[in-house]
Amino acid sequence: MERPDPLLRWLMISLGTLVLLHWGAPILIPLLYALLIALVLYPLVSRLERYHWPRWLAIAAGLLLLGVLAGSVGALMLWELTRFLDQLPQVAGSEEAGLSAMWARFHAWFLNIVQGHRIEWLNALTESLPGRMPEIIEGVVNGLFGVFFNIFIIPVFTALFLYNRGTYVKALTAMAGPEWTDRMPRLLQEAVANYARFIGGMVQVYLIVGMLNSIGFLLLGVPYAILFGMLTAVMTMIPYVGIVFSSLLPISLAYTSTGSLFLPAAVIIVLGVVQYLEANLIFPKVVGGKLGLSTLTSLVVIFAGGILWGVAGMVLFLPLVSLLKLVSKEIPSWRPLMLLLGDEPPTEGRPT
Repeated sequence: MERPDPLLRWLMISLGTLVLLHWGAPILIPLLYALLIALVLYPLVSRLERYHWPRWLAIAAGLLLLGVLAGSVGALMLWELTRFLDQLPQVAGSEEAGLSAMWARFHAWFLNIVQGHRIEWLNALTESLPGRMPEIIEGVVNGLFGVFFNIFIIPVFTALFLYNRGTYVKALTAMAGPEWTDRMPRLLQEAVANYARFIGGMVQVYLIVGMLNSIGFLLLGVPYAILFGMLTAVMTMIPYVGIVFSSLLPISLAYTSTGSLFLPAAVIIVLGVVQYLEANLIFPKVVGGKLGLSTLTSLVVIFAGGILWGVAGMVLFLPLVSLLKLVSKEIPSWRPLMLLLGDEPPTEGRPT
């Protein structure tokens, strides 16, 4: 029987992988998040087990610690929102420099646009909105159900990964074949170390973003510049919602302290520029470098992950590709892939 052309075989594999990633996203995303968390918690769980903790208790302690950290971030966000709501009457009460003045200016600007230009699409949207309410409500309910389901199922998957890790290692070794028996433990150790570097890189990214935000706010003269700079950086861990809520207070205080629209607009520009640098330069360079990936590879992986899975893909695809690079180091025929993904310096004496 004639063997298929290698190029055709790789194209078929790539197409099948894309189909699997697209249609399997609802189950693959929580599974991969759980795997990421399990690899991060593994050193702690393993150390507790060496101190004769039962495995189930060590896993519970690791998940509890993670829950406390996540709860602290949520509490910080809630505290900031409470502060903003407490200051809202004072901020909105001033006619010269307050939210009421800001809203009045925006309302006048919007009315001028509406009166000067006929917005037909807005009228059509307003007329069709009542009929689409059931569809909108169903989408919101499904989205909330998905969020709460993932909050429940990801810790369950994480606990199962950690509890049955010995079985999974044996299964992987058996599937890989006898030639991988000696190499599999070392490969898994490198994978765990790579995920640890990934988390360390993420922490560095948030520190860099916080410093850049703080410097920008200080130069603009925003009150509590360092606090708000670090807070807006930390809140970016919560996609979209975090940066919106965390930026409300510095924007409103920037306006009330001057009564001009220039300063809040400058705050928005600073946040936008820093977010752009974080997504396109800081994150790929810092995190990608920690994983041994080139900047170009990191950028392509981030964009591809965003297209396929949104924010989850941008977070999960980088460590997955780094794992692919680790495997390619162990297979001689995959050396071109390793060189393509890696960030190795060019060999002296050869053209670059």
